[in-house]
Amino acid sequence: MHALYIYILLSFLTVHDFHLSKTEMRYKEDISTIQISTHIFIDDLEEILSIQGYTDLSLFTEKEDPEAEQIIYDYIKSNLLLEVDGREMEFVWVGKEISDDLAAVWCYLEIPDTQILNNVQLVNRVLHDLYDDQKNVVSFQINSQKKEHMFFSHGDKYKSLDL
Repeated sequence: MHALYIYILLSFLTVHDFHLSKTEMRYKEDISTIQISTHIFIDDLEEILSIQGYTDLSLFTEKEDPEAEQIIYDYIKSNLLLEVDGREMEFVWVGKEISDDLAAVWCYLEIPDTQILNNVQLVNRVLHDLYDDQKNVVSFQINSQKKEHMFFSHGDKYKSLDL
């Protein structure tokens, strides 16, 4: 009975009527690094990766595919694109963890050795190939001061921040 209750509870938690991801980017000038945290619903992530041929990732279970982090990283870096002063940036995978409500995954990336002088351009197409109504919110913060918010919908191109 206990296992059935947990299964029903987890099923309820992962069902959602909205399609939203959020990404927080923080530029730490003192260490010249952009730190990135992105929050994606697990069921949506597993569905899009299943469509791409990764059918049994079993995220955050004992049966999690040993390649799961690399697969998620590859997906994110092909859909979250960042340019700094005209140069395309390459992300470094830091890790992932399950959200407090067990419905989403937090993925952590960074871009070390980065100097931002004038401009940042980015696009976030995460899950846009799964849902036409997918919305992706990105907040970009420099040190602890300036914070900008951008919203990406299906079909959006690069958006720019002038610093």
